[in-house]
Amino acid sequence: MNKRTRRTLWGVAAVLLLLAVAIFLRSKAPPEAARLLPESDGIVYVNLKPLRAFFHKDMKPPQHEPEYQQFIDATGIDWERDLDQAAIALHRMSDPHGPNGPVAYSMVLMGKITGQRLNAWLDAHATAREFYAGHTVYSIPSEGRTVRVAQIGYDMVAVSNTPTPEQIHSILDRHATAAWPFAGSTLLRQHYHDVPLLSIAWAVGQIGLPFSENGAVKILGFSLHLADNSTLIASVAPELSMAGVLRLRVEEIAPNDKVADSQAAELAALVTLARGFTLPLADNTANNGLKELLKTAEVTTEKRNRVVLTATLTHSLFNAPAASQNAPSVSPTSPAEAPASPGAAR
Repeated sequence: MNKRTRRTLWGVAAVLLLLAVAIFLRSKAPPEAARLLPESDGIVYVNLKPLRAFFHKDMKPPQHEPEYQQFIDATGIDWERDLDQAAIALHRMSDPHGPNGPVAYSMVLMGKITGQRLNAWLDAHATAREFYAGHTVYSIPSEGRTVRVAQIGYDMVAVSNTPTPEQIHSILDRHATAAWPFAGSTLLRQHYHDVPLLSIAWAVGQIGLPFSENGAVKILGFSLHLADNSTLIASVAPELSMAGVLRLRVEEIAPNDKVADSQAAELAALVTLARGFTLPLADNTANNGLKELLKTAEVTTEKRNRVVLTATLTHSLFNAPAASQNAPSVSPTSPAEAPASPGAAR
């Protein structure tokens, strides 16, 4: 083998190695939609393609509201059909009684959701327009708030209902550097490595914010006393050992071991109480799915200060009618009257 041939082979090997490294880094990086999100208190991400495949046989054509049908007719976009990925940033509002309530949102949506028809719809409904970083930002009034919308790619739309344009400006700025696989907000850099591999839906940060009420988070109609600023990592991933089953995992990072033990005891008591409530439910597909979820629910503590809840999700859990519509009334013999555990009485 002559010297020139060896140099060529070394060059090809180096290129292949760099490609392999780039592919590996990409596989470990957060999804692009999540990397574009601005600084926030929480992040929620959903990959709808595998979820549609999972629920395909259970999905029925939805009945559209007239206003939404008008949007579909005008733009050709049906979010339920055309949206593939959604990344949502949660922003805590200083005034929880303001027009945004306790939480405002910034979103990056991906799919077959862009085009001239959407642009025309936005232009017709906008009360103001701003040209920023090469993109037109439309301001759309909605229920006392201003929703800002910008098409930022051939398959990508940015949306924000925060009081100022700072957040949607941040998305547009990040879009210019999105090729770097580990770009993203502080929250994403700190906690994305905690998200299990192959997760098709996940959330990190103070994701209890939208569901918190008077210091408690509602779960299946029950209250879990969880501080608004608690850091959670939740995920849904395929259960590789069982076809057609998803694995739910929710992890709370507690301030210390003592708080973790207390939270674990309270959550375990809540699961036990919920199991008792579901026993009288009628025997149908949806109710049986809910019972199976609670049956497989398990609460543990990991890494000393982390509380972990795991459970399995099946098709039947999401079948209509929803199990919540069949919740039993409380009777003198209901498990609701059972004494609460010490961890639950906080």
